[in-house]
Amino acid sequence: MRFELDSKSGVPFYRQIIDQIQFAIADGRLSCGERLPTVRQLAVELKINPNTVARAYQELEIRGIVDTQMGTGTFIGSGKVEISQLERKRMLDQICTELLSRASTYGFTLAEVVAALKENGEGGPE
Repeated sequence: MRFELDSKSGVPFYRQIIDQIQFAIADGRLSCGERLPTVRQLAVELKINPNTVARAYQELEIRGIVDTQMGTGTFIGSGKVEISQLERKRMLDQICTELLSRASTYGFTLAEVVAALKENGEGGPE
């Protein structure tokens, strides 16, 4: 799984990590027993403070979503994660708002954005 952070979204980085892991579990991209990157690995990859990653992992562990085994790593737990349709819509709305806002600052129209999305989405996951 590849993680990405958006520094302009206003959402704290640890929260973005939590959300990405929960969405990946809910849609099957991550499954029970899979190992997450170490705190240090993910911090280096995302160019953030390791404490930020540790905070995300700790919160996920408190919720029962991941299990941390000292010396072995952090793994996806057996707890089921479900994302409601309302939450999925909220996340997609947020992503679209950010995309359209950024595109408009460069002078792109909605029609141009939609056309580019259709072109880039061909052959990709539906």
